[in-house]
Amino acid sequence: MRKKSKWLALLLVLGLVLAACGDGEGGDTTTTAAGAEEPTTTAGEEEMTTTTAGEEEMAEIATDVGVDLEAQTITIGLLSDLSGPFAPLVQVINSGHEIYWANVNANGGINGLQVNLEVRDTGYVVDTHVQLYEELKSQVVAFGHSTGSPHTVAINPQLQADGILAIPLTWYSGWSDPAINANLVPHGVPYCIEAMNMIEYLTLEAPDATTIAIASSPGDYGEDSNAGARLAAEELGLEIVYDGTGLVNAADEATLAEVASGIAGSGAELVWVTTSPTPFGSIYGQALAAGFTGALWSGAGPTWNPALVGPDSPINEALASNFYVSAYYAPWGADSAGNQEVRELVEAAGAPPLDYYAEGVIEAKIMEQALRAAYDAGDMTQAGVLAAAKSLESVTFEGLAPDETYVGEPNDRVQRAQFISRPDPAGLADGTSTGVTLVESMYTSPIAEAYEFTETCFSLG
Repeated sequence: MRKKSKWLALLLVLGLVLAACGDGEGGDTTTTAAGAEEPTTTAGEEEMTTTTAGEEEMAEIATDVGVDLEAQTITIGLLSDLSGPFAPLVQVINSGHEIYWANVNANGGINGLQVNLEVRDTGYVVDTHVQLYEELKSQVVAFGHSTGSPHTVAINPQLQADGILAIPLTWYSGWSDPAINANLVPHGVPYCIEAMNMIEYLTLEAPDATTIAIASSPGDYGEDSNAGARLAAEELGLEIVYDGTGLVNAADEATLAEVASGIAGSGAELVWVTTSPTPFGSIYGQALAAGFTGALWSGAGPTWNPALVGPDSPINEALASNFYVSAYYAPWGADSAGNQEVRELVEAAGAPPLDYYAEGVIEAKIMEQALRAAYDAGDMTQAGVLAAAKSLESVTFEGLAPDETYVGEPNDRVQRAQFISRPDPAGLADGTSTGVTLVESMYTSPIAEAYEFTETCFSLG
């Protein structure tokens, strides 16, 4: 496997997450051959004119794009934000893909077929995402990763027209809506249900709380999340004393200051903020500087980054006292077979311990199961891999993440379980943790459990 990422560089990138992130144009091309080796042959005394049983079986597999039975390769596309606002996370997630597929390939691949990754940097720009999809769709059997909800929505009509599978890196509630997800296999708790879980959990930690402030970035991520926050507040009898939904603009310090002032001035006992780590750090720090110290805080998973509690962070100790980390998978040190597998793969690759590898492994595991099911069905065409993914009754991650199903009614298959941790600056500093300590595994709140999912919480249109 040719490694695209250098592990020290990844650590440095994560350490810089509190600096401003640009909207890069993206589009740079990286091809990763995930552990592929040149096939070898052995010459006999006479020319071989027959095939082995395995070769005969493989010859019966239907293929069209992205699977080459003669070369014994499968090619998967990754449309990844490697230079935009979520680059510090996605770079590590992609490395999780690379590490996982290298191990699969080293152990026989998919029934002898080696998996290669075609990676493109979208820069988190919708037009670039669409352009790179068009470039790759004639080269790959499926897309194992698609960063961003608006970006995935933008290619979704073409995915459906082309009959190609994609795994979104986004927890938009729309992915559980059959009117939207015909060519997608989502995973993890949707943003709105995540908010229900976390806000009810905060009320268990602060049972006398009666008020909440909410704020978010605009678009599906923030507004889907805050739809769940408003529903939870209503169910729990919490008064929303500040609503900054859609006001968080990472590129505008004035709006960040406005949101911080609104939260601090509200006197809220609970705070829910959904954005990326850089603007969150600014909002939290400014509210703290204004003397706002009595509330419990949380936010959707991508709001968090361990650099927020790094040794040089001025807010690390404050966060450790009043912030709850929401996540779609278990942190590095969790005691599960799935976490042990990730640790072993990452350590064998000589990489540092980081939680985000887990997301890459989760996405790769879903794709692996789809590819194996397609092979067993004798159809590894793009449409065949899509059909195989949609037939998966159970994909297990052995405790690393909640198991998923892609059959049944939306309300039955929508994910409701997640993980909750507390910040751990001391553990990050001495290397005993990745900056968090797990406190709740596979948590589902009563509100989320009872919620009837019949449509997306927020529509992207």
